Amino acid sequence: MGFRDEAAGYFHKAVKLNPDFSDAKENFYRVANWLVERWHFIMLNDSKRNMIYNAAIQKAVCLGSKSVLDIGAGTGILSMFAKKAGAQSVYACELSKTMYELAYDVVAANKMEAGIKLLHMKSLDIEIPKHIPERVSLVVTETVDAGLFGEGIVESLIHAWENLLLQPKIKGENDNSEKYGKVIPASAVVFGMAVECAEIRRHHRVGIKDIAGIHLPTNMKFQSPAYSSIDTEETVEPYTTEKMNQVPGGYLALTEGFEIMKVDFNNLQELKSLATKKPDKLGIPVIKEGILDAIVVWFVLQLDDEHSLSTSPSEETCWEQAVYPVQELTDYSVKPGDHVTMEVSCQDCYLRIQSTSILDLEHKMEVSKSCTKNKDLLSLENEAELCSALANLQTSKPDGVEQTCVLESTEIALLNNIPYHEGFKMAMRKVLSSLTPEKLHQVMDTHCQDNEMSSETGQTNTIQSTPEPSYVLDVSEGFSILPIIAGTLGQVKPYSSVEKDQHRIALGLISEANHFPKETLEFWLRHVEDESAVLQRPKLDKLWSIIILDVIEPSGLIQQEIMEKAAISRCLLQPGGKIFPQYVLMFGMLVESQTLVEENAVQGTDRTLGLNIAPFINQFQVPIRVFLDLSSLSCIPLSNPVELLRLDLMTPYLNTANREVKVHICKSGQVTAIPFWYHMYLDDEIWLDTASEASHWKQAAVVLEHPMQVEVGEELVLSIEHHKSNVSIIVKH
Repeated sequence: MGFRDEAAGYFHKAVKLNPDFSDAKENFYRVANWLVERWHFIMLNDSKRNMIYNAAIQKAVCLGSKSVLDIGAGTGILSMFAKKAGAQSVYACELSKTMYELAYDVVAANKMEAGIKLLHMKSLDIEIPKHIPERVSLVVTETVDAGLFGEGIVESLIHAWENLLLQPKIKGENDNSEKYGKVIPASAVVFGMAVECAEIRRHHRVGIKDIAGIHLPTNMKFQSPAYSSIDTEETVEPYTTEKMNQVPGGYLALTEGFEIMKVDFNNLQELKSLATKKPDKLGIPVIKEGILDAIVVWFVLQLDDEHSLSTSPSEETCWEQAVYPVQELTDYSVKPGDHVTMEVSCQDCYLRIQSTSILDLEHKMEVSKSCTKNKDLLSLENEAELCSALANLQTSKPDGVEQTCVLESTEIALLNNIPYHEGFKMAMRKVLSSLTPEKLHQVMDTHCQDNEMSSETGQTNTIQSTPEPSYVLDVSEGFSILPIIAGTLGQVKPYSSVEKDQHRIALGLISEANHFPKETLEFWLRHVEDESAVLQRPKLDKLWSIIILDVIEPSGLIQQEIMEKAAISRCLLQPGGKIFPQYVLMFGMLVESQTLVEENAVQGTDRTLGLNIAPFINQFQVPIRVFLDLSSLSCIPLSNPVELLRLDLMTPYLNTANREVKVHICKSGQVTAIPFWYHMYLDDEIWLDTASEASHWKQAAVVLEHPMQVEVGEELVLSIEHHKSNVSIIVKH
């Protein structure tokens, strides 16, 4: 309902009162992942980042900046650096109630509560003298995301310069720094690079025309939310984020790194002009042949004239990079001699990269395919003419009405998942053909009788008896074309439970393009009073032949309430009808992974330069790490995969709440985590692997609180407990 802070507080209390209360534990884990995002742990473990910030703050305070405001304080680490450096007055504001309370405990534990005033509010709401007595000489902040501006640093610094900071020092003046205001970080330079990356492509572009025999119409365009359009009513982050040096399958740099923009956080006029400035047009030469999939962005944060931090993919850093997927071109191939062109701006407090296209200068013609051919381009000879040409490019739309449908990146990856759709088609065909012989027999009998009657009367009987259709219900989450696939398998009445209007329109267009009567597809949520009744039967006397359930979340966890849904579904199946998947096997293996350890908990006080933060933030560590990609996870396997659990949706008496599994150790090391994934069996022969290369699902892992040393040849016993959708894995020696 939006009250995440409050929800977390209550779940946390419930777990403390009853540590064995599974429902509270599961809910707390899910909410904790929102509230104290995993990057807090990763950043606090980044000792290089902590040392550079500490050195810059120390230098500023030593030069006379004695009053400090920490904007977006988080755990309060920057405030404590300032206090330790000798600042007289330190103020820290934090909007999140959870983080504010956490910072309060951290500051007290480090015996600095008297020297740091914590404010539970936005910096934009701070007033003088109501909240702080006077203007400060130094603002410290790290309210920067992978795209630099996404956490509102520009807006908060404009407000700070106008209302909370002393006036900036005029160039050439060497007076006491205490009289002047300044900001750490002082400035930033934003860089970009065009890349080819199959993993980004499959999550942001539908790359196939036919899916299990279903043709996708050319006038139907799918886009991910990261497509940079400021025409939409709601502000959507125009990029996604990736740790590019860990992306599955890697990436190929198609251009050199290029400078996108510079920003001076100590210049109020420059900050104000950022949002209103016209977009800059850039043309970047291509150095390698490949497919243009994205523009990857990083930055160098200049804390002062001496200290800087880079978020480049080539650096060892806690930062991810911002990824701007390229969409809407008709041809994405590039080669040396081409230029990648784009418009860059900072609108709505986001760095936006728009109108990305490809310019072929070698043949002196525009082949960007998202832009119209332009006669002026034939005379291009130099850089000035290139810039002029870029300024005149106009985006054109192909003929015919285009329908754009925005899908989540996991939904696009699902459309690109061929084995998934082929598997469902085969499994549905088997079930439907096993149910239809008797129906076909009835139809044949009726048809014979009709023919006899018509031959006796000498008239043609126009009333043909149509067979009773099979009813198929798809209640998988999000956008799914499985109902259309089902509709091609004979006399089938498919029901889709998609909710969004644009998804329904898209399914209607796909139906029409495949000569599949639009009215054959029913949108089930229109027929039911509320979502909880989604599994009811289509007509009082009819039962479902197939019910498709979503058992696994894209994050790698089992869907909440899936066993309850399966129980209802079983009651609504006709004899011989099936739930898909019929059963699920969960697999896991023991691994040693320092990465997972560091992403899960702050490791002692050394990383935080002696400050006592770990015990407080580690209260929000959760034993389950979601959205993992096993193919690129930095880890050493210490065992082979083993079956951990069987979830049977069709025959629930085969399920067990508790079981023990013996795991044979095949390599000595420290067990730090147990990654897990699933094989989803549509029937005994057709199954889908959630860890396969084509999978739209990610994987998850249980991270051990205390790593366990193991030797080759040993056996470990894992205790598996399954309660509703919550699975706990405990290691026994």
